[in-house]
Amino acid sequence: MFFSLASNLRSTISSSHTWGPRMFSVTSVAEAGYKMKSHSGAKKRWRSLASGSSFKRGKANHQHLNVAKAPARKRSIGTDCLFYSSSDTQAKKAPASVRV
Repeated sequence: MFFSLASNLRSTISSSHTWGPRMFSVTSVAEAGYKMKSHSGAKKRWRSLASGSSFKRGKANHQHLNVAKAPARKRSIGTDCLFYSSSDTQAKKAPASVRV
């Protein structure tokens, strides 16, 4: 009996509502009349390389409490890290000001 009630409820909900990608939005972005803000934290942490398809960033955990860390780890932390945007979905979601 419970399963039949659940299936009836599910069919009622799916038939009465249209679930779109902008379900909770009242106005579209074009009608709103404002620009997207660039991500200030990403601007400060990432640098675009000349090719435009990759980024460079520093690594964390090398400011203090370094006595207990191995020398190889400290050397690795001190170097910059390359990041290729074509292979990651997070870079594709980044604002255009960071990707440039």
